[in-house]
Amino acid sequence: QDTAPVLPVPMLNIVNGGRHAENSTDFQEFMVVPAGFDTFGEALRAGVEVYHALKELLRTRGMNTGVGDEGGFAPSLSSNHEAVELVVAAIERAGYAPGTQCFIALDVAASEFLVRESGRYSLSTERAMLTAEELIERYDAWIDKYPIISIEDGMAEDDWDSWQAMTEKLGDRVQIVGDDLYTTNTTRIKKGIDRRASNAVLIKP
Repeated sequence: QDTAPVLPVPMLNIVNGGRHAENSTDFQEFMVVPAGFDTFGEALRAGVEVYHALKELLRTRGMNTGVGDEGGFAPSLSSNHEAVELVVAAIERAGYAPGTQCFIALDVAASEFLVRESGRYSLSTERAMLTAEELIERYDAWIDKYPIISIEDGMAEDDWDSWQAMTEKLGDRVQIVGDDLYTTNTTRIKKGIDRRASNAVLIKP
């Protein structure tokens, strides 16, 4: 049996929004996940090529190629799904197959746009105010349409019931990652396990 250690699949943040980039999307990060390769080296190369393909794509469309706080591009977009479509187009432009070789991950950072007084989620880019159920339905529709395999912080950090509902509805199809939800806090992680609030956790040593 081969017990040699292997490196995990990289997740490359290539479009920035939210608080990481002004005048961009409501969602914080759109990542390319080159999960359809046999080695880390091949995966990393594909991710880098998609990043550069995205830059060229933005240039040809006359869009801003400035970067956000975490190195992804931060073009001004009219909707959140436009960012997903840009990533899909960049994957294809780089010569890879979306949904077979390269996939998409979202870091929504939904705590940043929850309106606490109403419990609704405000997508200012789209001038939309959604209930948690409507936001989950949006994720569900996106998973059907785009090669999304991971959603991080899709609900606000204290909206436990909505986390539970999201994982119940989507958790058999995609990775539901808690980061802001858990903040590497063992008490909160245990609560998440007990409530089945997510099926993955981001740990920051």
